[in-house]
Amino acid sequence: MRVTGSVDKGIAKILRPIMKISVLDDYHDTIRTLKAFGKLAGHEVRIWNDHVQEVDALAERLKDTEALVLIRERTKIRAPLLERLPRLKLISQRSVYPHIDVDACTRLGIVVSSNQHFGMPSYATAELTWGLVISAMRDIPGQMASLRAGNWQAGVGSTMRGKTLGIFGYGRIGAVVAGYAKAFGMKVLVWAREASRLRAREDGYAAAASKEAFFEECDVISLHMRLIDATRGVVTARDLARMKPTALIVNTSRAPLIEPGALVAALKAGRPGKAAVDVYEEEPVRDTGHPLLNMANVVCTPHLGYVTREDHEIAFAEIFDQINAYVAGKAINVVNPQVLGSARK
Repeated sequence: MRVTGSVDKGIAKILRPIMKISVLDDYHDTIRTLKAFGKLAGHEVRIWNDHVQEVDALAERLKDTEALVLIRERTKIRAPLLERLPRLKLISQRSVYPHIDVDACTRLGIVVSSNQHFGMPSYATAELTWGLVISAMRDIPGQMASLRAGNWQAGVGSTMRGKTLGIFGYGRIGAVVAGYAKAFGMKVLVWAREASRLRAREDGYAAAASKEAFFEECDVISLHMRLIDATRGVVTARDLARMKPTALIVNTSRAPLIEPGALVAALKAGRPGKAAVDVYEEEPVRDTGHPLLNMANVVCTPHLGYVTREDHEIAFAEIFDQINAYVAGKAINVVNPQVLGSARK
């Protein structure tokens, strides 16, 4: 574990009143190296580089915290913890918030600020998606392992040209991934809610006749949906069983989009033949016995989709702007606006 101290007060104009801010789960001690970090000049900032989920440990760490910065969904913030943080006034983060008990925050007078309307897609996630597609189709990890073991080629891969890429969920990232497919000479087939399918058609892509047809026809399927109640488990065991034995499924979105246990079972059954995953039910994954890490037909990365310096600069500039707006008495991107009249002072 590594803990940083306060922001250099000489970086920028000192803000009043000073807030005690905690940042959780900064695995690589990256936040304080960002240009955006200067936005917190004058505040007292503590950064934690390890991951802790136990309520007792978190309550002790955060007992003096007034503003809590979360990095995506790395730590669950539930009522048992919130009730032990009497000084907490603000949670600032970006994107969806299934890991935060918003009702408990509202009851306790804690403002939750989280920007849901990004100015641009995560190009980093779209790029990693293609990195995973290529790695899986050409078995790059397996070929590297063969070389390191003193052997030469370890099998024959597959090209992408002429094959069908399925985009499940046609939002900002899905649209970028579909656009990249043109460079590889792939056909694109989309399945999503009706409004998204209409946008895909307007962008020149075909929409599948049905969800069943989508899973049956695609050679590569990439998931690009937010995790909300309506999308949890949206990819079922039956869907996966419809995929070709030569097909690949890629998930750089959220693991619970797939029915629990269904992916491992489907891969063992041979439909689809391969998977490439960047997200897991419980993170971080420390168990080397995790089934996905031990399957030759799976490429795994440790939730790297948005983990680039460029994406961090954009995201944390917004997160820190939310803190400063709160300090100025003009909270922004508030997901529980009903709390504003009774927020903690």
